[in-house]
Amino acid sequence: MIERINPPGAPAPRGPYSPAVRAGDFIYVSGQVPQELGDIAQETRQVLNNIKRILEGCGASLADVVKCSVFLADGKDFAAMNEVYAEFFGEARPARSTVVTGFAIPKIRVEIDAIAYKPK
Repeated sequence: MIERINPPGAPAPRGPYSPAVRAGDFIYVSGQVPQELGDIAQETRQVLNNIKRILEGCGASLADVVKCSVFLADGKDFAAMNEVYAEFFGEARPARSTVVTGFAIPKIRVEIDAIAYKPK
């Protein structure tokens, strides 16, 4: 069974996609970007708070995340992003990929998506 989820308090999607989709015991959280611009640490914190809020709206938490993909506009932002990322995940470290890329919206510097495993 596939369920498209738009949890209360989650940022509205900027396009034709769902904030999260539950497929069986997995929850796929769409890539999140900051709503307000700041330094990379502030933007990463916003993005991870969005993911946390979406997961909570799906009955899960960051501890249930098994995989994240991080997209950065500038590789020089890696260390600051990584520091904030570590604050959120602590010892519950999911698998992760980090890619330096360009974005369709030029001011965006970080986007993170997540996959969580949370049996019903």
